[in-house]
Amino acid sequence: MAAGAITAGARKTRTLSESGQWAAFGCGILATAAGWWWAATLIAFFVSSSLLTRWRQPEKMAKTEGTLPRTTDRNARQVLANGGFFVLFASASTSLRSELLAFAALGALAAASSDTWSTEIGTLFGGTPRMITTRAEVEPGMSGGVSLAGFGAAAAGAVFIALLGSLSVPQHHTRLAIAAAIGGFGGGLADSLIGATVQSRRFCDRCRHWTERRVHACGFRTRHARGINWLSNDLVNACGTFTGAVIAVVAGWVLARG
Repeated sequence: MAAGAITAGARKTRTLSESGQWAAFGCGILATAAGWWWAATLIAFFVSSSLLTRWRQPEKMAKTEGTLPRTTDRNARQVLANGGFFVLFASASTSLRSELLAFAALGALAAASSDTWSTEIGTLFGGTPRMITTRAEVEPGMSGGVSLAGFGAAAAGAVFIALLGSLSVPQHHTRLAIAAAIGGFGGGLADSLIGATVQSRRFCDRCRHWTERRVHACGFRTRHARGINWLSNDLVNACGTFTGAVIAVVAGWVLARG
């Protein structure tokens, strides 16, 4: 019932689209089946991310007008890109009683949180971002663009989920929290690196600006000019969460032998 109420409220406030509502509802049901604290961790991620997205939203949309589509509600692809691996690994960890899969679950969600916090806070307070690979200045909102404020927010977002979610596992809370925080921050960095190198990037020939919009703010249709054409931001986010899961597992294994 909680999953239904939360997703319905998110749909009403246009935080989720119709498809996003159903995807989030399904994730909530599966997380609850895995354990009530897994569900609580997922809810904490969703609520915190939604609040950050809504916070001073018109200001952020104005800054990213030329870069990102003007959408406020997350669809099913975006929901699954951020929470899909978490739900998969959390469910498997409960069914198989696997500690490593619990590490993977929390690392994946911490990575999603890291990326979201970095994007939302970095856009507001990070000034002009720079490409993580070349240090060249880019427009706010461009994938691969980073800032000092964004790095700080990325670490905070990872630690927030790592500390909360570490209570999901009966033992080794400290090791799980540390491993998940490392995985979350590492997954967020991986998201930026993939976004900077191989994510699809488009170009507006009228304005001479790089963008992620198919139709630029000027009304001119953009063209694919760099990266892998089918590698969208949603797929990059999914890659980031999976990387966070892998790093958390490796970190947990190393800490167990330290």
